[in-house]
Amino acid sequence: ATMVVSLFSSRNVFYTLSLCLFAALYQPVMSRPAKFEDDFRIAWSDTHITQIDGGRAIQLKLDPSSGCGFASKKQYLFGRVSMKIKLIPGDSAGTVTAFYMNSDTDSVRDELDFEFLGNRSGQPYTVQTNVFAHGKGDREQRVNLWFDPSRDFHEYAISWNHLRIVFYVDNVPIRVYKNNEARKVPYPRFQPMGVYSTLWEADDWATRGGIEKINWSRAPFYAYYKDFDIEGCPVPGPADCPANSKNWWEGSAYHQLSPVEARSYRWVRVNHMVYDYCTDKSRFPVPPPECSAGI
Repeated sequence: ATMVVSLFSSRNVFYTLSLCLFAALYQPVMSRPAKFEDDFRIAWSDTHITQIDGGRAIQLKLDPSSGCGFASKKQYLFGRVSMKIKLIPGDSAGTVTAFYMNSDTDSVRDELDFEFLGNRSGQPYTVQTNVFAHGKGDREQRVNLWFDPSRDFHEYAISWNHLRIVFYVDNVPIRVYKNNEARKVPYPRFQPMGVYSTLWEADDWATRGGIEKINWSRAPFYAYYKDFDIEGCPVPGPADCPANSKNWWEGSAYHQLSPVEARSYRWVRVNHMVYDYCTDKSRFPVPPPECSAGI
């Protein structure tokens, strides 16, 4: 997908400031940031993950010898997960920093992906989202972030209930995937998923389709995480938890976007979306049925 750099009009600048104000004021009352070791474990390459600030933050490292990753100690069925991440600064082409949920199954895998695609210095950072349901993926969307995510921490969250999945950046929705089982579209609601993050080399596809290769002379590459927050139904756990309509994430406020969220969502998609599988006629001459579902 061709990267697009948005040139802000005064109206866009005003709207961007409004988004920042909204994100600053809107903080879910249920937030419960934890230490890394409370909910997570190192999944691979423990020499490349360092706990800092008393375990309230971690550093992930990528160098020619290895990348690294971590995973939640438990799996969850519905809820909300979030982390604050500071991405690789400067020339990060060919790297991928991922934050995702995964059912850890093969043929019928469910997965919800944030993948931050590295860039050449001066180009916008692109975040790719994807949804796998019952083993089917190929639902990629890409958005150019409207800020430099390597200068400071920003919050990335996945909200998941029986009706919809929403991907948030600083409380601004960038993607909504609705439950369209009535249209025979698979929806991930049967399998619990763990929470994962990885930092790895993917210069065969990550930056401009693999044209831009990783510059190992700039290694090691570092990404930072803090404010780990998982709220959902742990599995194993109370058997009635996933079906309990009284869980806050199943409440009516989370059945659809609020008017403010809906405006923010449209603004992101009009000004910053650079790829949408729904409009890729070379891959899908007939758009998949979920693509006409709206928000």
